[in-house]
Amino acid sequence: MSQHTQALTEFLAGLSYEQLPEAVISRTEDLFLDWLASALASQGAHPIPLFERYAQKMGPASGPAQILVNGQSSSAYFAALVNAASSHLVEQDDLHNSSVLHPATVVFPAALAAAQDLGKSGRELILASVAGYEAGIRIGEFLGRSHYRIFHTTATVGTLAAAVAVGKLLDFDQQQFTHLLGSAGTQAAGLWEFLRDAADSKQLHTAKAAADGLLAAYLTADGLTGAQNILEGEQGMAAGMSSDADPSKLSDRLGSRWALPETSFKFHASCRHTHPAADALLDLMQREQLQADDIASVVTRVHQGAIDVLGRVVVPQSVHQAKFSMGTVLGLIALYRKAGLPEFHEHALVDPRIGVFREKVSMQLDPEVDGAYPQRWLGRVEVSTVDGRTLHGSIDEPKGDPGNTLSRAELEDKFRRLVAFSGACNADQAEALVARVWALREQTDMSQVSLVGGKDHE
Repeated sequence: MSQHTQALTEFLAGLSYEQLPEAVISRTEDLFLDWLASALASQGAHPIPLFERYAQKMGPASGPAQILVNGQSSSAYFAALVNAASSHLVEQDDLHNSSVLHPATVVFPAALAAAQDLGKSGRELILASVAGYEAGIRIGEFLGRSHYRIFHTTATVGTLAAAVAVGKLLDFDQQQFTHLLGSAGTQAAGLWEFLRDAADSKQLHTAKAAADGLLAAYLTADGLTGAQNILEGEQGMAAGMSSDADPSKLSDRLGSRWALPETSFKFHASCRHTHPAADALLDLMQREQLQADDIASVVTRVHQGAIDVLGRVVVPQSVHQAKFSMGTVLGLIALYRKAGLPEFHEHALVDPRIGVFREKVSMQLDPEVDGAYPQRWLGRVEVSTVDGRTLHGSIDEPKGDPGNTLSRAELEDKFRRLVAFSGACNADQAEALVARVWALREQTDMSQVSLVGGKDHE
């Protein structure tokens, strides 16, 4: 085992709730509420019912862990599976910039399911979630940009992040965390090819990452051994999945740099790669008092990762695929001044003006933007107007980034909007859920806490 992997596993084993700064604890609660909103927002939407039916067919009739979208219960494994699928559908879950990892959608489903299964406290759930974020983010940074070009990092690294969270709930020592990473890492999978076909694989990616992470942790607790150097070994993850891996990222300032608060909330309901340009265009249109019809063309100056992911989608065939279309997202911004769930579902595919605007939008690799990525996601647009002007829009921190974050009031508003969109719960039930999350650290037994919309089992 290398020194960096050893440092990481020693940190994870030794981490205690008392070591967590208040800012990290409260931000974990913020991220948990944001995740819960995303999970409930996909109620009834394809392909989530497929995962629900699979859990009903293959899992127990009931169990200790809640399936959030339907109020049913199952084993921890199947609850993690369905909750992770559901929280990654509406493209509103969080993202950590430099690792290009969506931590919430893999960490929280596994951690919540295991906490309910094991009767752990809210504080233990928070600690486990922090461990999952800290490990997952560093492993994502370690695997680098080359990994993300082919592999969906949230699927691959997400398996390890979920495993670490559950391992922390099981109070693993350093040796167990080493075995755990081995068993999680050997299961890590998830390829971007699905984007070309508007396929449903993104939900399968997060479902399997959370469930397989939990699987690895429970088997490790029972004595299953795993590769001792899965991250850096000659036939490990970096060897097979990266060409620019940096082992020093694995142990980067453990215990002094808290990576969890670096995570960004998603303001627009689209792929995060569209957000910088969307914010830059919105800012420019407001500043210059432009309407969509005033715009002849938009050149978005982007990083290579945006081209790799968004370049696959030319004319979107589904709402989900529309969220990976730069032109569609900017069309919604130009015409409706927002790109939220209602705009995508009511306008993205049916308003002909969106299709017209989409044809005006192009992406161009920009050295400054690409050089800053993934640590910073810069927004740069060049707009040519119908009357012959050339205008430039620029933002350095998209809405939701740590330096331009969402307040608790804004997170509560986002929560209400998302659960209202799906009808997962009414206004009173939404307020009760928000209050429950803000009291997470006071919960003594998570198996007694209901987080299901429209149901109250307490």
